[in-house]
Amino acid sequence: MKVARQAKILELIENEEIETQDELAKQLKESGFHVTQATVSRDIKDMRLIKIMSKSGRHRYAPFRDAGGNQLSERIVNVFRESVVSIDYSGNLVVIKTFSGGAMAASVAIDSMEWSDVVGCLAGDDTIFVAIRNQDKVVDVVEKFKKLMK
Repeated sequence: MKVARQAKILELIENEEIETQDELAKQLKESGFHVTQATVSRDIKDMRLIKIMSKSGRHRYAPFRDAGGNQLSERIVNVFRESVVSIDYSGNLVVIKTFSGGAMAASVAIDSMEWSDVVGCLAGDDTIFVAIRNQDKVVDVVEKFKKLMK
């Protein structure tokens, strides 16, 4: 339940400008997660979420990154690791299969990685298509994803 809830948190903060714990708790409740403010607070701490300034000028929750700007917190990597079932590729597309409902959270982690070889990704319910800039780099990117799963 915790992994699913934290995966939903990643999805929510990626798609919404959530400024407060109350807003996050409300969104989680609307998504079917019965949480208290204390649970949300623990999740924020556990996932090392921070507040950043959004384009609209509001503060919003976002994943913490190190000074290099391209490292995911351990918790976000864990959400990716625990969501992904398999990884395959064809041409310049990587296809990542997740448990049902896990694709959005895993894609948030992929987007947060900001790998230069990744053009972007498209997530459904249990499948993510990741477009790779150069077909020669596909195997390298697949290996990076597989390392995250270990």
